[in-house]
Amino acid sequence: MFKLSFSSLIAAALLATALLTACGSESEPAEAEVVSAYDLFMDNLRAECGNAYAGSLTLEPEGDTMLDGRERLLVHFRECEEDVIRVPFHIEKLDGEWDRSRTWIFTRTEEGIDLRHDHRKPDGSDDSFTMYGGPTHGAADPNQMEFISHERTEETGIYRGWRIIIEPGVRYVYGTHRGGEWSWRVDFDLTQAVDAPPAPWGHE
Repeated sequence: MFKLSFSSLIAAALLATALLTACGSESEPAEAEVVSAYDLFMDNLRAECGNAYAGSLTLEPEGDTMLDGRERLLVHFRECEEDVIRVPFHIEKLDGEWDRSRTWIFTRTEEGIDLRHDHRKPDGSDDSFTMYGGPTHGAADPNQMEFISHERTEETGIYRGWRIIIEPGVRYVYGTHRGGEWSWRVDFDLTQAVDAPPAPWGHE
């Protein structure tokens, strides 16, 4: 009977192990890079960059007089930088004049996303109440994020802030919430783009 030496057996075992390892590395796909829900949410906003869409008021608390419900509303995904996306909100009032004072600013941070409201006067200067907002809060979803207002929450003792829904090619929703329930809301139809409006006040 043919016999292998001990050293030959060791060499054969090492060779077999090497071949199995090589085969395993070739058959196993490289680990996919993990993309966070925050990045996917920003990508969903970015997917609409350059486009403008019409919308309407769908919920307003009793006594709120900001909108009548008959105004023409436009959202414009206007500026998309790597970590900052600016989305102006234009309102054509019943007298035909346009209010171009508001821009929603989404900024990617190390912790999540920060939402700010840039309010300007017609001459481009800051409004007396501007750049308010807050960070993401609660579960992160690529199509929906909530942002907490620490000031309003501490003042009232009720969780308050903003909720944004973005489904590219379908809908964009902006609104405020109290205790997790919608309190004010506007919905935009992303299935049909409209002509882009001029720059909001204070922006080129």
